[in-house]
Amino acid sequence: MSEGDDAPQPVAVAQAGVGEPDGLQRLWTPHRMAYIEGENKPADGAAGHGCPFCRIPTLGDAEGLLLHRGRRVFAVLNLYPYNPGHLMVCPYRHVADYTELDGDEVLEVAEVTRRAMRTIRAVSAPDGFNLGMNQGAVAGAGIAAHLHQHVVPRWGGDANFMPVVARTKVLPQLLAQTRDLLATAWHPDDP
Repeated sequence: MSEGDDAPQPVAVAQAGVGEPDGLQRLWTPHRMAYIEGENKPADGAAGHGCPFCRIPTLGDAEGLLLHRGRRVFAVLNLYPYNPGHLMVCPYRHVADYTELDGDEVLEVAEVTRRAMRTIRAVSAPDGFNLGMNQGAVAGAGIAAHLHQHVVPRWGGDANFMPVVARTKVLPQLLAQTRDLLATAWHPDDP
């Protein structure tokens, strides 16, 4: 890794009074604090620029981490991924609950999810996937007001000791790199 990379670096803890010296190195992931502190989360459930899922389609593809723009839904990388390639399929329409989607939206969510899985398989050959929607804050939805389906690639051993012991997820690639790989595979005929 070259100097100046934004990727987390192992750092030895040597400051007095900061934990007990134990000879272990720490892998710092300060970018996760934005999520923990609620950055990019809407203050309310209203549609519009305050909702990240309403705002993302107004951005350029690379800036918004967009992979696909369909007629009724879009696919976007998760800004706070569980695994490399973790993306979401979102309707353009600001609805909170799966039952609020119309039949065409349900069909397009399903089709784009299938295409996302095929694309991720072509790029990184995961062993499996987690697919799902968290409906409501009590069910774990970070942004409950705008429906989004997670597509999370999984590999054998990816749920190792780091999340359990250190509450840290190690991602081997920057989001912009992941987006470029998936976007190229998603749209192979684009110049």
